[in-house]
Amino acid sequence: MERRYFLGALVGSVAASQSGWARSMTAHKAKSYQAFCASVRRDALEQGVASQILDEAFACTRQPNQKVLKRDRHQPEFTLSWSQYRARVVRDERCQQGQRLYQDMRQNMDSICQRFGCNSAAVMGIWGLESGFGASQGSFNVIDALATLGFDGRRAAFFRQELIKALIILGQGQIAPARMLGSYAGAMGQVQFMPSAYLRFAADGNGDGRKDIWNTQADIFASAANYLAKSGWVFGEPWGEEVTVPLGETLNDGSKGASTSRHAPQRTVADWASAGVRELNGRALEPSQRLAKLVQPDGSGGQAFLVYRNFRVLRAYNPSDYYALAVGLLGDRCTV
Repeated sequence: MERRYFLGALVGSVAASQSGWARSMTAHKAKSYQAFCASVRRDALEQGVASQILDEAFACTRQPNQKVLKRDRHQPEFTLSWSQYRARVVRDERCQQGQRLYQDMRQNMDSICQRFGCNSAAVMGIWGLESGFGASQGSFNVIDALATLGFDGRRAAFFRQELIKALIILGQGQIAPARMLGSYAGAMGQVQFMPSAYLRFAADGNGDGRKDIWNTQADIFASAANYLAKSGWVFGEPWGEEVTVPLGETLNDGSKGASTSRHAPQRTVADWASAGVRELNGRALEPSQRLAKLVQPDGSGGQAFLVYRNFRVLRAYNPSDYYALAVGLLGDRCTV
């Protein structure tokens, strides 16, 4: 055999071998995925989810969703300052949109939030940040996303449990499997609840027996309000306020760097007033005994906030000072 023909045959043989190996691995992974789904199905059956519901749910996922895996493995790292983050998420147009929406639904929202023990402003802030007031709640099928991450994700055990809880929600008849939409990580609806949060906090706001956080505004508001209330929200109290700090003063444990609410000292408002902290408009703070922390997310010389106990509750929704500050500011501007 001439050399060129021999090399051609060898290359062809290697390519065929690699192609066959790839097909074999794909088939093996598909079989493993089917076995994973079958094991989850058994666990869900033991939890009382009807077989018919499980048939519909697993019809939404046939193989790992590569778009979900790509998002999971290539999450962008953000290194925004607080001023950059605030400009991005507490935009004037978003605040104006929230103001219009709140005026249209104020009576209903205030009634629901008061019933569950939470201020409307906090719910408006969460609704605006989590889904742009319902405009962007995610387009991934939750069962497909959670099954993919439970099978091949970075936190497989966590997502497997969330998948079973999502199936329990379907078993309750709260929503049809094909309409259970959310983020690539399985956060659902206009308030972006994970299934475990849904089972703990989702609430029926309009009395129809369902907890529809995807399409029913009364349930959306009730669910967010219930989450905050059960996390310790004190109705009628503010989350915090923007303040001014004497230029160059060191007020947080001797550090002039950025302070976080987690490590900032807690003092009475009267003590902060004595240290020179004032309202944003320059007026003196009312010297109350309310406990507060001073947060300066961009460090000395940047914006400063006195935050109260309801701020900690906002952080229970998302453990980030940036997030909690943005929710508070957006909610206040929407309900002004």
